[in-house]
Formats: sequence, structure tokens, C-alpha cells
Amino acid sequence: MLTITFPDGAAREYEDGSSPMSIAKSISKSLAKKVLAGKVNGEMWDALRPLEGDANLQLITAQDPEGLELIRHDCAHVLAEAVQALFPGTQVTIGPNIEDGFFYDFARDEPFSVDDFAAIEKKMRFIIEQNKPFTREVWQRDEAIKHFTDIGETYKAELISDLPKDETITIYKQGEWYDLCRGPHLPSTGKVGKAFKLMKVAGAYWRGDSNNAQLQRIYGTAWANKDDLDAYLHRLEEAERRDHRKLGREMDLFHLQPEAQGMVFWHDKGATLWREVENYIRRKLQKADYSEVKTPMLIDHKLWVASGHWEKFRENMFVSEVSHGNHNEIHALKPMNCPAHVQVFNQGQKSYRDLPLRMAEFGCCHRNEPSGALHGIMRVRSFTQDDAHIFCTEEQITDETKIFIDLLKGIYEDFGFTDIVVKFSDRPETRAGSDETWDKSEGALMDAVNAAGLDVVMNPGEGAFYGPKLEFVLRDAIGRDWQCGTLQVDFVLPERLDATYIAEDDTKQRPVMLHRAILGSLERFIGILIEEHAGRFPLWLSPVQVVVATITGDADDYAEQAADKLRAAGLRVETDLRNEKINYKIREHSVGKVPVIAVVGRKEAEEGKLALRFLGDRGQEVLGLDEAITKLSAEALAPDLRN
Repeated sequence: MLTITFPDGAAREYEDGSSPMSIAKSISKSLAKKVLAGKVNGEMWDALRPLEGDANLQLITAQDPEGLELIRHDCAHVLAEAVQALFPGTQVTIGPNIEDGFFYDFARDEPFSVDDFAAIEKKMRFIIEQNKPFTREVWQRDEAIKHFTDIGETYKAELISDLPKDETITIYKQGEWYDLCRGPHLPSTGKVGKAFKLMKVAGAYWRGDSNNAQLQRIYGTAWANKDDLDAYLHRLEEAERRDHRKLGREMDLFHLQPEAQGMVFWHDKGATLWREVENYIRRKLQKADYSEVKTPMLIDHKLWVASGHWEKFRENMFVSEVSHGNHNEIHALKPMNCPAHVQVFNQGQKSYRDLPLRMAEFGCCHRNEPSGALHGIMRVRSFTQDDAHIFCTEEQITDETKIFIDLLKGIYEDFGFTDIVVKFSDRPETRAGSDETWDKSEGALMDAVNAAGLDVVMNPGEGAFYGPKLEFVLRDAIGRDWQCGTLQVDFVLPERLDATYIAEDDTKQRPVMLHRAILGSLERFIGILIEEHAGRFPLWLSPVQVVVATITGDADDYAEQAADKLRAAGLRVETDLRNEKINYKIREHSVGKVPVIAVVGRKEAEEGKLALRFLGDRGQEVLGLDEAITKLSAEALAPDLRN
């Protein structure tokens, strides 16, 4: 007999040879219909595979993340079978899950196109309707290599050859079709369902190596039900509509070009948006008692060696080597600000009375990101961080963490983000500092988290190389997550760069260094803002807040006077005096996402009024000029200035 323990702690006995599915059937037929697999002692397990001894068992359904992963995994297998059925001679290689879907790489002389998707999807639905059972077989290594070589599946043969010698070679069949796979799988193809869609085709190198053969990759998405699929496709449509690259062009905010890959050319309107964000943060930092510094972008590599960044980040640093007579100087563009801030801290003797010392910089950093990883202004090579470092004592870590969390939450709320997840990232495999130091830093950060009453999700092994960190993840209007803010506890860098202060007992002590950012990169955060608001910024952030547009030429003088008064009140104003119909002007400025269009004709000029049209509203509000200025000036104030 087997003793099976369920997640609620209940234990029951079952016959030897029982499977997750037979156990589910013994509980209820309705449960058995939903079960896709089991999790046995923490390991995913085929629903029909017999258990091998006493075990902890969780029954997996489509409502579990693991169930959805299985649906996507098996959908990739169905895709591969469909492709080989429709395009004989195609070799299958690998087909893993990815976020929100899956892909499969194929070796085929003729190119696939999206025009092939309809036929492939039709064949996939046929395979699913046949409800073929997935069955697991264990093959001998040499037998498997010979078999796949003989049938022309050379990529599969190579994969098997490269597996560890003690690896069990498992083949999964779905009817007559089969594939090399570790599993597990669903009970049958019918469990995949029909909530899937092929998305795109792209090139890919075998095993990601450009020296290898180029394959064709077909991407797809799969979900537990049609409603989830439709919701996902809607999110993609929304994401495309909100794409910051498209809106950046339409709104004349910025551009990118090949001669400066990963570098942003900010136009006047984009620079205005940048200044509003930066000035807002600067005011918040000044109120929170931060000092602002500015440090060099190009620093001798010796500092990066001493800090440990040369060893860790050298391949991502832009390096300059210059010859001066008999010696060469090697400098690097800074990829982060922290070592430079320690240099500022080290100037002059510091006392315990000076701590905590909060040092901020809008520091321009450079990282040599691979060209394939670049993405608009979200992933760039040159970026500005709203970076700060807090030098404090160990006893001050908790209070400083709480103060920072309050500051961060307030800033996010002002930008419209209230759905925040916090991750606690602990020691990575490759790290600086002793285990004792890491025990101390992780303990100090967790104590601060508990004192702040902060709920965190553990993120094992993802800490910085010098200390654990909190990662603040924002959820935007269409459900996407963006990791922006961070707080890191560092006992290592002050030691490496010899930072000290005089303690109350007149001894020299090392400060603790709290690395912290709220927006992260300003470029990336502005990209997030563009997509969050779909370009329709709140009035305080909008590069152009008001356009005064005329109906007739005889209102031009009044329009200019009204615009001057609006500007004098601090508003960002343009005029549109072109000889065009007013509806054309309104449409054009609406596409440009101008929040307020002040329409003036002969009547408004005679009466000293403005007809205000707000973006997204069909009607208009007619106000006297002074009343309109009062109203718009109040609404245009940044959130921190309204009180």
C-alpha cells in the first residue's frame, strides 16, 4: 500500500501502482476530469504514471500555474506534429515554454510564413480532437541516437548525445507521433483545448549560437480557456496601441537611430516631459533631506577593480584606453554610480552625527547591452538613474528602510501606480563578501521589512553581487509588470573602498550603504508612463498643456493675447492660427494627445472667453479667460505642489 499525503496534511492509503489520476477518481469523478498532472514530492508527474512509493501529492488542474505550463508545453508538441504532417521532411528541434506561450524551432529549407498558420492551426485542432493519449517510454541511449539518426532527425540525435551519461532518455508518444522529452505531459491531446493561437515566425540559430545552422521559430500562445486567450489578445492589441516607440514618434517626443544604438535623441517635447519628471523627483528628494551630487561619467578602471565591478561587469562596460607617453590609461564609462558616491563620502572625515547621509544623483550611466536586447527607450545603453545611496549605521537600517518605502509609495501614487508587488532577492551564487556578511545583511533587511509591515515575495538567488535587495514591481493599466524601484543593503562596498566614520566612542567604523532607486532609469520610466497613459498624460506631465486654436482669422490677436496670459500663469501653451477648419485642428491636436484645446472665434474674442475642449470629452466648457486660467493652473500643478 502507498501512503499519500495531500497539501492540507491529510494522509490516505492507496493500492500500489496508483497514479495521480486514479487517486483523483477515487475522490470524485468531477475532480478526475479536471486533473492534468500531479506534483509528487515537489516534482511534476504524469497523471497516468504510477507512483513509486509513499509521497506528498498535489493534484494539478488548469487553474494552477503548473497546469497552464503543461497546456503550453503540450501545445508545442501538437504544433510540431502538425508541421511535420503538413510539411514532410521538416526536422523538429526544441520547443520550450516562454512567458505567455511557447515556441518550436524547425529545420526546413523552405521558409514558413504567417500565411501557413491557418492550415497549421486547423491541423492542430484536428490532432486535439482526436484526443490521443500521451504515453511515456524509456529508451536506451544508443538505441535512441541510432533511431533518430536513421529517420533523419539529426538535431534530436545530437541532443541525446549531449545529455549527461546518467540521464534517463524518455520519449513521449501522442498516437503514432513521438518526440524526445523529459515530460511530464497531459493525459491526452484533448486536454490541450483549443484556446491557442500561432503568433509569429522568426529566425533562430541552433542552440542560440550564430555559428550554427539557422532554424525557423514559430511562436504561439495557449491558455486554459477562450476567455483567457481573448483577454491576452486584447492586452496585446492594447500594448500595440500604447507602444511608446509609436507614440514617441506621433507625439514628437524622441527618436532613435542606428548611428547611436541604444541612445535616445530627446526632442523639445520629450525633454519637457523629462524635466517635469526629474524636477518632481528632485523636489521630493529635497524634502526628504537628500543632498544632490554629480560625479564623472568616465573613471579610471582602478576604481572599478577595487569595487569589484570590473570583474563582474567588465564585458558590459564601455572602455577607453589612451596612451600618455610611456604609460596607458584605461578608463570606463560608469555603469552605475555607487563607487563614485563612496568617493564623495570619503572626502573629509565623517562623524556618526553626519549619519544617515542621503546622497542622490541623476547619474548618466552606460552599459554595453547586446543590440538584440535593446528595446526603444525601455532597454538602452545610455540611461539616467534617479540613484541614491544612504550611508548609515547598522542600527539605522530599519528606520531608513521604512522612510524609503514611504517615499517610494507616495511617488508611485502620484504617478498613478498603486498596484505594487515587492520581491525579496537574497544571495546569488556568485557574490562578494563572506557568508557571515550575507547572513547579517539579509537579516537586517528582513528585520526592516517586518518592521515596515511590508508583504514580500521571496525571489531566491536574485540579489545584487554585494547584498540582498528589495525589488518594487509596478502593475500597469493593462496588467503588465515593471520592476522599477530597488533597495539594497551593502556591507561589502564600504569595506572594499575604505569608507569610514568616527563613532560615538571615537573609533573608526564602516558605514552600511543602502543603494536605492525609485524610478530606476528615467528613460525606461518615461517609456512606462507613455504606455500606462497611452500618451494621454495628466495635465501636469503633458509637454504641451493647452493649444489655443482659432476658428477665424479675426480671432488671431485675441488668441495670442490669451496664450500669453496662460503662459504667464506657468502653463505650457501653443497657438494654432492656421487657415484650417477648426474640426481639422481639433482632430490633429487630439492625435497629438494635447489635453486641452482652447477654441476661440469672433464671439469668444469679443466676450473675452475660451471654449475649452478636454481630450476624450465631446463637449466643451466656455469660461472667461481669467476663470479658465485659474482652473487650468490649479489642475496643471504637480501632485506635490497642490497642497
